[in-house]
This record gives sequence, structure tokens and C-alpha cells, in this order.
Amino acid sequence: MKTLKLVPFFLLLILTSCSTVSVYSDYDKKVDFAPYKTYAFFKSGIDKVEISDLDKRRILRAIDDQMQAKGFTKSENPDLLINIFTKSREQVDVNQFNAGWGYGWGFGWNPFMMYGGQTTVSTSTEGTLFIDFIDAKKKEMIWQGEGIGTLTKNADKKDERVAEFVSKILAQYPPVKKQ
Repeated sequence: MKTLKLVPFFLLLILTSCSTVSVYSDYDKKVDFAPYKTYAFFKSGIDKVEISDLDKRRILRAIDDQMQAKGFTKSENPDLLINIFTKSREQVDVNQFNAGWGYGWGFGWNPFMMYGGQTTVSTSTEGTLFIDFIDAKKKEMIWQGEGIGTLTKNADKKDERVAEFVSKILAQYPPVKKQ
């Protein structure tokens, strides 16, 4: 009976591990998002982001593409200001596999483990991209989206990876208010 309860947990774990970008969002529940039709980038905020200029341009182009696909227009006198923030951390995974045979059952020490076994260490960079929407008139943040996923160092795949982050984050805008 206990194994049947664990099966859904393991299936959920497997299915969630297949998702390449985890996204979250938060917003001001008192804001009506319908009137917002134009946007511009919050230059002073974006200038402070500590990533390469190439990556900044990738992110801003991807945001432009998504906003225009949603029907927004870039403007000198915008309704929304868009800011970004990034952070990253190195992730180290250590996997150890020991193979052997012995007596008894269950897990534990095995006198023959010295005949097999392998340890692998892999590293990756996990990145987080925040996209903030600020009411241009009130200068208040009204929505924030966050995407977390593994970054690539392959220059040929960076555009694709950034586009995936941005599209998944902005898929949550505008928020759907539950009634």
C-alpha cells in the first residue's frame, strides 16, 4: 500500500524535472491591467544589470517580440516601464553509484563494493530572470515574473534559451484574476 502512495510522487518528480524553465509571477490584485497598451524599457534599471551587453540585448529583443505578439506598442510615452534583473549560481551535482554483491538484503555496507562503483561530478549554472512591469505614471511595480532554469554557455543556443525564458515568463501576463 505504501508503494502505491509513492508512485504518484515519483511520477510528479519525473514530470517536473522535464520542465526546463520554472516560472512564477506576482501582481497587485487591485490593478486593472486592461488599460495598459504601451511600454518602454526602464533604462536606468536595466543599465545596472550585471550581465554582458550581448545577453541584455538578447533579453530585451525577446521581451520586445513577446510584447508585440501580445498587441503592445513600444512608446516614448508608455503606460508600462519594463525592468529586468538577473542572478545566477553554480550548481554542483555529485552522483555516486556503487555496485557489488554480498549477503543479506536491503541497503548498507557491502564488502565487495570495492569491485565496482563510480563517482561523477557535474556542474551547471542556474539562472533567474526577473521581469518587472512598473506603472509609468505612478512609478509602482504592478507585476513581476520570474523564470528559473539552467543556462547555456553555447553562443549558438543562447538566443533560443533566452527566448524560452522570456516567453514562459510573459505567458503569465496579464494575470488571470480568480473570481
